[in-house]
Amino acid sequence: MTKKILTGILTISTASVILAILLITGYMHRYYSDLAETELENSGDLIASAVEYIGDEYLDNTDLSEFRVTWIDSSGNVLFDSEEDASKLENHADRSEVIEAMEKGRGKSSRYSSTHMRTTINYAIKLSDGSIIRVSDDHVSYLARLASILDKILLMLLAAAALAVAAALLVARHIVRPINNIDLDHPDEHKSYKELAPLLSRLRAQNGRVNRQIRDLRRSQEQFVLITESMNEGLIIADNKSVMLACNSAAWKLMGSEKPADNASIFSLDRSEKFRRCIQDAMGGKRSECIISTPQGERQIMASPAKSVNIVNGIVVIIMDVTEKQELEVMRREFTSNVSHELKTPLTTIYGISDMLANGMVKQEDVQSFGGNIRSEADRLITLINDIVSLSKLDEDSIPRRDVDMDLYELAEEIIKRLRPNSEPRGITASLSGEHVVFRGNSTVIDEIIYNLCDNAIKYNKEGGSYSVEIKKLPRKAVIKVSDTGVGIPAKHIDRIFERFYRVDKSRSRKVKGTGLGLSIVKHGVLYHNGTVRAESKENSGTVFTVELPLRTI
Repeated sequence: MTKKILTGILTISTASVILAILLITGYMHRYYSDLAETELENSGDLIASAVEYIGDEYLDNTDLSEFRVTWIDSSGNVLFDSEEDASKLENHADRSEVIEAMEKGRGKSSRYSSTHMRTTINYAIKLSDGSIIRVSDDHVSYLARLASILDKILLMLLAAAALAVAAALLVARHIVRPINNIDLDHPDEHKSYKELAPLLSRLRAQNGRVNRQIRDLRRSQEQFVLITESMNEGLIIADNKSVMLACNSAAWKLMGSEKPADNASIFSLDRSEKFRRCIQDAMGGKRSECIISTPQGERQIMASPAKSVNIVNGIVVIIMDVTEKQELEVMRREFTSNVSHELKTPLTTIYGISDMLANGMVKQEDVQSFGGNIRSEADRLITLINDIVSLSKLDEDSIPRRDVDMDLYELAEEIIKRLRPNSEPRGITASLSGEHVVFRGNSTVIDEIIYNLCDNAIKYNKEGGSYSVEIKKLPRKAVIKVSDTGVGIPAKHIDRIFERFYRVDKSRSRKVKGTGLGLSIVKHGVLYHNGTVRAESKENSGTVFTVELPLRTI
């Protein structure tokens, strides 16, 4: 703005000075030209009067160096000329001033010479004898007068320009300072030029609209961040050049990565081939999914393109933790395989013995033994099916809620007696301690919990070992603790012993009768009563199972 003011003032000043010089010079030129014409006319009248009365003697005896005087007869022939030889001059009858004087008594004319940049003024007077006295004088033309004072004009222009620059700087600073001091956030039209009041008023209104829009955008951004940060799933929004525009903390945490920098590439989160191919497919306009493995677990990546008129402007990526889902899928496949195996083994035995009996391949004295094998395998099938049915009911929470009050101490005592035929042949002793605790729940499920824990304590115990059951009451909890002196469980297997058909030592498990579902039934039975179960064990040092069941308050 200062530059524009400076240029404007300099231009106006220069133009004003030039115009003033031209006007003054023109006025002065006109003034002196009129003055010279008047003087020429007066001199011509004086010379004409003198010639009229004195004759040519006046012309010969008078100093006529100031003007050029020419005496012309009525035919146009030159009789006398103060500067040239009259005999050598051509006839002047065709000169305009002479013609006008012949007709009117007086005549004027002016002739401009571009070569000499001078104007010749002629004044002719008709005498009584018909002859003409002409007085001529040369005057400097307007352009010649300007040229003569050109150096002075240039000095004036330079001086004017210098003054204009200085004035322009001062004026510009004075004008611009209040404008620069305007508070754009809180414009006040009373503290600036009145001419700016409408602009400042509109600026204040515009600021209000912009501030409201900024608040709305900030509120929307905060809501977006709040929503995305509360998600367990990772959310990433990236442009069509793979630069992340938004990334919640769950995304980089699920990928096991550090918090990405601003404008980081989405590929900085994971550089595996599967992840890269999934993202590139989405950028190509195709929805893509994949599952990748990270040190933290399995992650499902779902990438979808964001299109506008068939042009991919970016992608939206959802990251989910599917570790448990994948583990459940593995467990499902293992469960199916184990059930098939557990059903196939006794059925194969039953089918083989039955086939031999049907074909008469069994001796009479062996029929009873073969029949006992069929019954044993059938019992094993029935037990397996019953356990699967019980586990399914617990999974589906379809067991009827027929809760009754029961004494856990007495129930444990009855189960120990029931299992004595299994423990005595191996020399395993049992003990019961604690206190009588009344618990309200499903008696069948609680019976299965204690029974399976005690049965396992016998199956996986050493010859001549022991196990104990402790019943006690804590504030708002009933505790059932079953300890044994058995083979123990390696630490790496502790977290998986409650899975269906999971066996710590498969070679040993084949020698131990059971379905492999006992601890799964325990776990689901405890969950059915909103309780917890945990195992503590060391290899070759026995195992302790602790069940805690919440007591109902009246």
